[in-house]
Amino acid sequence: MQTALFILFFIATYCIMEFMAWFTHKYVMHGFLWSLHKDHHKKDHDSWFERNDAFFVFYAVVSISCFLLWKYDIFWAGLPIGIGIFAYGLSYFLVHDIFIHQRFKLFRNANNWYAKGVRRAHKMHHKHLGKEDGECFGMLFVPFKYFKNNK
Repeated sequence: MQTALFILFFIATYCIMEFMAWFTHKYVMHGFLWSLHKDHHKKDHDSWFERNDAFFVFYAVVSISCFLLWKYDIFWAGLPIGIGIFAYGLSYFLVHDIFIHQRFKLFRNANNWYAKGVRRAHKMHHKHLGKEDGECFGMLFVPFKYFKNNK
């Protein structure tokens, strides 16, 4: 029973994190914390690091806090929740920073249906250089229209 509950909390957390990423991106990054996110929408960067990376740090702190709640027997579900947040953060980093933005030159030849759709959706998001009029704020689950005619 406990293993099944652990897996359920982990999967639920991972899936909820996609919603959290969408919500944070749309209403926080393109809202009151645009000052941290706007350098991510610039064509040229002064540095490999962006102020936008502060959002990774925030979610890392949340994940670590969950691990600590579990470690000190305060909240048993802290472990599967912390691992779920970490796993989503790793997925986000691999897809967004490595695959899409090529911060490391890996996965350059990924050219399948899903990869093309995610790239197309992200490209449409970045065509807007300001915080208004954005589209496609999700990361792993993007609207189906970006996969159409994706040959």
